[in-house]
Amino acid sequence: MNVDGLISNFGELTTTGLTVGAIYALVALGYTLVYGVLRLINFAHSEVFITGAYAALFTWAAFGLTGNSRVSGVGSIVFYLLVAMLVAALASATVATVIERVAYRPLRKRNAPPLAFLITAIGASIVISEAFGVYTRRLSRGAPAVVPSEPLFRIGNVGISWVELLIVGSALVMMVGLDQFINRSRVGRGIRAVSQDPNTAALMGVNKDRIIMMVFIAGGLMAGVAGVLYNVRIGALAYSVGFLLGLKAFTAAVLGGIGNLRGALLGGLLLGLTENYASGLFGAQWKDLTAFVVLVVLLMFRPTGLLGESLGRARA
Repeated sequence: MNVDGLISNFGELTTTGLTVGAIYALVALGYTLVYGVLRLINFAHSEVFITGAYAALFTWAAFGLTGNSRVSGVGSIVFYLLVAMLVAALASATVATVIERVAYRPLRKRNAPPLAFLITAIGASIVISEAFGVYTRRLSRGAPAVVPSEPLFRIGNVGISWVELLIVGSALVMMVGLDQFINRSRVGRGIRAVSQDPNTAALMGVNKDRIIMMVFIAGGLMAGVAGVLYNVRIGALAYSVGFLLGLKAFTAAVLGGIGNLRGALLGGLLLGLTENYASGLFGAQWKDLTAFVVLVVLLMFRPTGLLGESLGRARA
C-alpha cells in the first residue's frame, strides 16, 4: 500500500479520474435511458460507443490526419473536433437505431421474455465487435493529436490541459442538455410517461415505438461523442476496448442509480476517481478490481444506487 504515492500524486490522479469518469458517464447515459424506459440492459451499447470512436478516426483519416498527425491552430482544432463529433454522433445513433429495430422491436412485438432480450443484446454486441475486428484485422489504430495535451495552466503542481477541460466540459454540457431535453421537451415528457406507465401513455396518445426509438437515438448521440473524447484522451483505439469500457459505464450507471440521468454522471465521475485513487494506492493492477469491489459494497447497503430515482419520476 503506497500511501505516500497517493498523497504525492493526488492532484494528478484526481484530474485523470475526472477525465476518464466523464467518458464513463457519457456512455452510462445510454444504459440509463434504455433501462429507464424498457427495463432492458442494452449490452450492445458498448459497440454503439465503438462505432462512434471508429467513425471519428475514419473522419480524421478522410482529412489526411493519421496517428502521427498533430493539429495546430484554434480554428483547425475546433473544426476537426466538431466534424468528428457530428459524424460520430450520427454513426452511433444510426447503429443504435438499427439495433433497436432489428434486435429488440421484433421481440417486443412478440412479448418475448426478458431473457430473450438479454441474449439478443449480447449477441448483437458480439456481432458488431467482431465485424470491427475483421475490418481492422484486430489491430489497434492510432488517433491524431487533435487537441494539445500540454498543460494550459496549473493548480499547485498539477497541470490542467485542453484535453481534460474538453472532456469534462463536454460531458457536463451533454449531460445538462439531455437532462433539460428529458424534463422540458414534449418528447422528454413522452419518454417519462412511457417509463412510468407505457400502457397508460399509449392510451393518452403517446407513440411508444417512436419514443423508444428516440431513447436509442439519444443514447447513441451520447456514446458517439464519448467515442471522440476517448480518442482524444487515449490516442489509440482497439476493436475490443468497448467490452471493458461498456462494463464500467454500466457499473457507473448502477452506482449512481440505474434509470437516473444525473446518477449516471455522478456514478461515472466517482468510478473514475475510485479506480485512479486505487491505482495510486495499491498499484495499477488493482485498478479494475477496486472499482467493482466498491460497487458491490455500495449496493449491499444501497441497492438503488446513490440517487436511485427512476427516469419516470425525474423532474427538473
